[in-house]
Amino acid sequence: MNKNNYTHTLTISDVKVKDEFWSNQIRLIRENVIPYQWDALNDRIPEAAKSFCMRNYRLAGELIKRRKSGEVTPVFPTDIFETLPKDYDNLEDKFYGFVFQDSDFAKWIEAVSYSLNNYPDKELEKIADEAIDIVCAAAMDDGYLDTYYIINNPDKRFTNLRDHHEFYCFGHLCEGAVAYYEVTGKDKLLNAVKKYADLLCEKFGPADNQIHGYPGHEIAEMALIRLYNVTKEIRYLNLCKYLIDERGKRPYYFDIEHGIKDDKKSERYQYHQAHRPVRRQDEAVGHAVRAVYLYSGMADLAKLTDDDELYEACEKIFNNIIRKKMYITGGIGGTHIGEAFSFEYDLPDDTAYAETCASIGLAFFARRMLEIRPDSKYADTMERVFYNGILSGMAEDGRSFFYVNPLSVVPKACHLDERKFHVKPIRQKWFGCACCPPNIARIIGSFNTYIYTENEDILFFNLYVKSEFKRIVNQKVLNISTDANLLKDGNVKITVLADEPVRTTLALRIPYWCNNIYSLKNVTDDEIIIKDGYIYITKMFEKETVIEVDFDMKPAIVKADRRVREEIGKYAVVRGPLVYCMEEADNGANLHLIELSKKAELTVCDNDIFANKTKKIIANGRKIRLDDDINNDKKQYLDNNNRQLYYDADIEDEYEPFDITFVPYFQWANRGEGEMSVFVRGYEEA
Repeated sequence: MNKNNYTHTLTISDVKVKDEFWSNQIRLIRENVIPYQWDALNDRIPEAAKSFCMRNYRLAGELIKRRKSGEVTPVFPTDIFETLPKDYDNLEDKFYGFVFQDSDFAKWIEAVSYSLNNYPDKELEKIADEAIDIVCAAAMDDGYLDTYYIINNPDKRFTNLRDHHEFYCFGHLCEGAVAYYEVTGKDKLLNAVKKYADLLCEKFGPADNQIHGYPGHEIAEMALIRLYNVTKEIRYLNLCKYLIDERGKRPYYFDIEHGIKDDKKSERYQYHQAHRPVRRQDEAVGHAVRAVYLYSGMADLAKLTDDDELYEACEKIFNNIIRKKMYITGGIGGTHIGEAFSFEYDLPDDTAYAETCASIGLAFFARRMLEIRPDSKYADTMERVFYNGILSGMAEDGRSFFYVNPLSVVPKACHLDERKFHVKPIRQKWFGCACCPPNIARIIGSFNTYIYTENEDILFFNLYVKSEFKRIVNQKVLNISTDANLLKDGNVKITVLADEPVRTTLALRIPYWCNNIYSLKNVTDDEIIIKDGYIYITKMFEKETVIEVDFDMKPAIVKADRRVREEIGKYAVVRGPLVYCMEEADNGANLHLIELSKKAELTVCDNDIFANKTKKIIANGRKIRLDDDINNDKKQYLDNNNRQLYYDADIEDEYEPFDITFVPYFQWANRGEGEMSVFVRGYEEA
């Protein structure tokens, strides 16, 4: 690790996004997602699964008052969950919903914070303040704030770290509290979180009278770093370090907690990334969201403590993900069993999990690695997931969502094949386990913090988005604006306004998709150094300086590593950061019969069928004729053989010319239910 390379992201208020496309996404979050989610959290959407989130907070606060007055309240089991009670009007005074239901409010308040930064709104802020009052009233006197145990049985808290998500709910609440404080300056929720964090610091650690455990579902690690950064309280950093260092040690804490005899020959808890100490991990395993949340916390800690060994583990794991376990869309998690990473190169299309939250977590991880070492592979990954794996999780109107993001869909299979029940052919209004919609809201709301990173000497352009901000160099002000629209073309125009001459460096990422084909204007060769996928431009900036770079954005036909069995003999179509797919709406049913030549001509056309104006791509290909369309000789042969399911390979398939239409993957399923496929069978032209 080289400390001189360390950078930081700009704050939420530093960068103003002016990009039409991304501004529209941010506006959708404010106008549609945040109000809709607030209704969902309060169980006011008739057709949606009940949340019980705010109901649980209100009940927890009421039970605390009753107990203080001496009233005896019932105790309920802490290993039984009732997510769908039959009579919603006559609920018992017990916890309802998933054990992690508290976190839905936490992600909502974080999204609200970013929205208030982008679109100040007194009415929304008032709603948020009132919600915070409800949440803070649910805290116990020692700071503990988890409604599952407060309602059901406070004596059982911290007794099942593996399964019951106390640290997870704390982590999200911490992230939301810090965000709300940073944007509004209000510290009520932050103070409640600090008190809870102080309790955790007291309860967990290496001392004999402390619990020697760590979370089953990670995120507290990265949240504690964020809390440390805003408070500078070293105990929060130390707790983060303890949770990370303790993870995976033998005997396993989860064994001790559950009375399981330690089998020293077996590495268990891969699902929780606790199978071995984190510094000895080199492969992404287990539940994909938990994993990337942990890796993000590890990267944060490595940077803050200059821990080379921890950083090297993060680097190995990151490379393992992007080289062996990531879908072309930036999705991660190849199996629905455990919502987990599968084995290397196992990336099935139609049974993929690729949870929206997992792509979001990968963006978290990539940005933190980028802050440690400016390498274009990290920003490339951020860009890939933002334009594909994250955006696909939300409909264009911001009112329905995907939890799972497959690369191939046949609706009939989704409805009738139990192996594919997790795959939905259309986006859903809400989920009982509603982690993805608010997660989309919070990352898109904070999108402007992903565009640039900087240190004293260098400003890094990581994502090319129309935006502007001020930069101070040697006490001199530079007004910097970027004009770009990657949905249109690869042209990027950077304007730097300087009241006084100042010498500094701008580092422009060379996107993976341009294949190192680009042109620069208004820059001389002696002002340029190429390093780790960035063009470093060092020059004197006076008055107005305009730098233009035009990255090649021709559409391309690509294929997967030959070790990805699912994609052998198949191609995908890409243009710039966007992955494209075929939809039944354009190409008819039976997409599996379509074939594409790797030498096909790709024509880029305007695409007005969606709310967001993108480009579609037309490719000349061919399609296998079905029985009803084949010639008489073949039909006679099949008739003579009783239309058997299998027949002689010498009977050649018949083809018809076919113009294939590809649309951006993130826009699929905005026109009703139908087949979809990213990869298409390839053929060699004679």
